[in-house]
Amino acid sequence: MTSLAKFFDGNVHNKINKKIDFSDQKYKGKTIGLYFSAHWCPPCRAFTPKLVEFYKTHRKDKNFEIIYISSDQDERTFDDYYKEMPWLKMDFKERKKREKLLKVFKVTGIPALILFDGDTGNIICTNAIEQIQYRDKKGENFPWKSC
Repeated sequence: MTSLAKFFDGNVHNKINKKIDFSDQKYKGKTIGLYFSAHWCPPCRAFTPKLVEFYKTHRKDKNFEIIYISSDQDERTFDDYYKEMPWLKMDFKERKKREKLLKVFKVTGIPALILFDGDTGNIICTNAIEQIQYRDKKGENFPWKSC
């Protein structure tokens, strides 16, 4: 996970706000999704429950993890929205890092879900939302290559 971890510098936390160490063996071989979303965004609010269901169904059998990267305007709203999500989060206070990630991964709108090979850090899918909503709702072909 070293290639992708360099973007986060220890600023990813789990549900109990414990920092995540991506060098831990439990992250080996994972597909990692970066989920760019916000509470104020109606399409995001509509998609998040679908992503939660997909994640709960496939996180173990498909070795899948997600990191929420917020575009919310304040930390209270971020915290309220994150309560709906069972995955990891990037620290809300890391606004400059969020801006950098948006540029590096060419995210022009939200919601966006980009999938990575957790070991190499290579992008494997830039439009996973379309896959989950329309093309492969059951995740039979997950992780989708070149989408």
